[in-house]
Formats: sequence, C-alpha cells, structure tokens
Amino acid sequence: MLTVETRHAVHQDHAKGMDTTALRQHFLTPGMFADGEIRLVYSHYDRFVMGGAVPNGGSLTLDHVTETRTPNFLDRREMGIVNIGGDGVVKAAGASHKMARGDVLYLGMGSGPVTFEGAGRFYITSAPAHRTCPTRLLSVGDAKEVRLGAAETSNDRTIRQFIHPNVMESCQLVLGYTSLHNGSVWNTMPAHIHDRRMEAYLYFDMKPEARVLHLMGEPTETRHMFIANEEGVLSPPWSIHSGAGIGAYSFIWAMAGDNVDFTDMDMLSVEGLL
Repeated sequence: MLTVETRHAVHQDHAKGMDTTALRQHFLTPGMFADGEIRLVYSHYDRFVMGGAVPNGGSLTLDHVTETRTPNFLDRREMGIVNIGGDGVVKAAGASHKMARGDVLYLGMGSGPVTFEGAGRFYITSAPAHRTCPTRLLSVGDAKEVRLGAAETSNDRTIRQFIHPNVMESCQLVLGYTSLHNGSVWNTMPAHIHDRRMEAYLYFDMKPEARVLHLMGEPTETRHMFIANEEGVLSPPWSIHSGAGIGAYSFIWAMAGDNVDFTDMDMLSVEGLL
C-alpha cells in the first residue's frame, strides 16, 4: 500500500500567524511508519520527498508515484535510505542490499523499482537529480564522524556524514545523522539557516513517552513543536532548525538545494534569537 501526502511551500510571513495546529499541519510529518505500508510526504521545498517503508517481514515495492509524473519514481530522482529497524533487504537495479540497523543506502537516478523486505524500518529521502551517481551501501563504519559541542553547553554530539562529499558522490542529496551524548540535549545550537537549501529532520531512538522540543521559524520569529519518536519535520530555507530533548535521542538530517556544501550555513548568535 502506497500513500503520498503533498505539502506546499509556506511563506515566512504566513508562518508568523500560525497557531500550533497550523504549524503541525504544514511542517510536522507524523505517522510515516506503518506496518505493511509505504507512506511518503512530497514537499514543494526543493521537491524533497521523505517517508517510511515498513515491510513487517513481507515485501513492499516503490515504483510509480503519480505526483512525479514519471513512469518510475527514480527516473529523475536519487534516493537515500536509512534503516532504523531490524535487519532488512533493499532490492533495486538488479542488486540486493542487506541493511542492518543504522546502515544507509544511496540509489542513483534511474535505479528503477525499489523493493523493501524483512524486519527493517526504512526511512526514505529523495530529491530530483540531473545525473546518475553510483549506488552505494554504507555501514556506520563508513561514515565520517565529526564531534561537536561540549558537555558544558549541553550539546556534546557526534555527527555521522554518509551521503556527503567527504564520503561519496551524489547529485544534490546530503544525508547523515546525529547522536547526542549522555547529559546533552541540544542539537544544532547555536542555530543557523541556509537559504540555498531546505532540510528535513527525523527524530528517532526515543522512548515512547519522550519528546523533543523542536524550534523553527525566522530567527526573530521562532516557533516550537513537540515531536515524538519517528516523527519528522520539514524545515524551510528561511527557518532555523534546532531542538532539545528530555532524554536520549538521535536525528537524521537530509538536505537538498543549490549545493552539497555541508558547511554552507548562515550562523546565528543565541543572543539574537527571539
């Protein structure tokens, strides 16, 4: 079963007047992981797609998606897949890829139908592509690790870069995930924006009762949403994207836009946030 929800772009002036319900309707992406289903969110921010596939021991195939108006979903797109569940298999372009928890699979443009099998909970990200890059399966050991923050500022964390120029080639998709260390709660603080690229977060590795307070909005018009395990959020180019949790958590970040320069950020001071 395939479900696709379309999200249109929101101007920052419109976002200023949104209440909690409206913010969640436009920017939060809950319920992406359902047994026996593929659920996608098609965003008009850089035509980015995020979603989940949960074969639940069976098999699910992602092929034609009406919203792209192409015979196959990957005819003019690339894809990054992260397994946040048990052992699973992803099949595409005549190859079978065994994926353990934490593994990342990149599929280049033209890879054809994608089949998900096993006990995996597969997080799907996709962006338009103008050329084909080689398919690559990356384990946690293949990632480039970057340690940032400090315990004193409650943001001691490890960033693992997977689909990233320092690790492998892609067209415009950039992806990795960040894990907080004991005693730290803040991710991406001090905050930043990057007007050249949108970004999407998926929060995971959280207890059912835990929540992350996710901050978004223009730097002088910040808003917040409380986010649960395996819920995602769309971050427009004009918005900050930062959060603090009440317990251990990790988050997958993925971006698409004008470039693949991870350091292309407009940094903001904490004192300037309102």
